Amino acid sequence: MTTAIAISNLTKRYDTVTALSDISLAVESGEIMGFLGPNGAGKTTALRILTGMIAPTSGTVRIEDLDATERPVEVRRRIGYMPETIALYPELRIQEYLSYRAAIKGVVRSHRRTRIDTALAQCGLMDVRRQLIGRLSKGYRQRVALADCLISQPRILILDEPTVGLDPHQIRQTRELITALGRTTTILLSTHILPEVEMTCRRVAIIDKGRIVAVDTPANLRQRMHGIPLVRVQLRGEARAIEEALRRVPGVARVTSHGQVDGVAAFELATAAGADVREAIFRLAVERQWVLRELAQTQASLEDVFIHLTTKEQDA
Repeated sequence: MTTAIAISNLTKRYDTVTALSDISLAVESGEIMGFLGPNGAGKTTALRILTGMIAPTSGTVRIEDLDATERPVEVRRRIGYMPETIALYPELRIQEYLSYRAAIKGVVRSHRRTRIDTALAQCGLMDVRRQLIGRLSKGYRQRVALADCLISQPRILILDEPTVGLDPHQIRQTRELITALGRTTTILLSTHILPEVEMTCRRVAIIDKGRIVAVDTPANLRQRMHGIPLVRVQLRGEARAIEEALRRVPGVARVTSHGQVDGVAAFELATAAGADVREAIFRLAVERQWVLRELAQTQASLEDVFIHLTTKEQDA
């Protein structure tokens, strides 16, 4: 299997701020890889370097056989990039806009109609192709941006939050489209919707504070969390007092609050390896006269892994 995207020792500094610190990552041809990280982790900076929009301070990015810094124009021809913030022309109709974009991207005139029709069909835009972009909902504007990515038939797609603003039905359609495109296209997918990553991506890279902290399959990442058992707790009482008490239970490594509804506070606890804190929590509830609504061990999800890997320094 060949490598479509190769990032080696990539660093980006802005004055005294280091946005990326010596990151390395390889995305194989035909792979759908999730690219995850909290806000400010460096995701957008990395994507802009990959697409040749900005240059790194040091390190290299190769898109197939091209250096993204030395040959940014050629790199852009091989990539379909959908940024999180989309700039469209509201005064143009969808078909006009895609025709304009096809010309800019160098699509041969005789191929443009077919390419545009294919992209419109893939993104569910055929019925609204003559509507003004300025009158579209945010969800439909997202679809136009994705269609724009597809008209040049790129071998690599870089998608930054492609389902933002979509309703559940549209999210499912977009997920199915990304999965279908992944059969012939390499896709790097940046998103905050972690269930979408689990259903779509073969591997996941997690970035935090400018560094890659994990690269693996979702299943293997969850397996790492087996040494950090999770306990789901619901107690009726004052939420802050409950949380403070749970943090003091021996064996509890982290407490995550999931809010309070009708007086019942919900928490998820990460525990030390080998620790079973359920009996201690039960005794605590009896002692404090809190009504215990739920106390159960759970299987780690990708969200649990993400939170654990991107909050370790805060908890330390």
